[in-house]
Amino acid sequence: MDIIISCQDKTLSCGALVVPIRIGKSGFTPAARGREGDGKTPLGRYHLRFGLYRADRLPRPPAGKHEHKALVFWPLQTDDGWCDSPDDAAYNRFVRLPYPASHERLWREDGAYDLILVISHNDSPPAAGLGSAVFIHVAQSDDRKTLGCVALTPESMVRLLPRLYAGQTVTIKA
Repeated sequence: MDIIISCQDKTLSCGALVVPIRIGKSGFTPAARGREGDGKTPLGRYHLRFGLYRADRLPRPPAGKHEHKALVFWPLQTDDGWCDSPDDAAYNRFVRLPYPASHERLWREDGAYDLILVISHNDSPPAAGLGSAVFIHVAQSDDRKTLGCVALTPESMVRLLPRLYAGQTVTIKA
């Protein structure tokens, strides 16, 4: 069962589950036109790679009950980051902090990264400047849009988790 994200309707559907989402503050764009820091959600077809979660706040997310390979979830550490510097060899990759190039801290106090689903956007291999750290994650409580990610309420994320598996197709469409 694929995950379908409609930027126009601002919904995520996975089988019979349909939940509201938040997208980039600057809308959306085809992935090939996306740029680092543009605030746009990249359209395209991706796959779920793995998940990250705050073990100090949440139990390990459940593995889905289906015939597919379970999605692996790794507990976040306080020194986890994601490189967003297009000129760095680790661009759009997980890094340990402190890190000399520009990066995003994954250990956040606002709850947005309490649960992160990593998708295959610009990662095989990463093309410099086409965007980094595009995740599916928990929405901020103040209803703000993202910097290009897809965000779900905590309640919607809990409903989605049992449906997830490694390699699952994620289609982000207009």
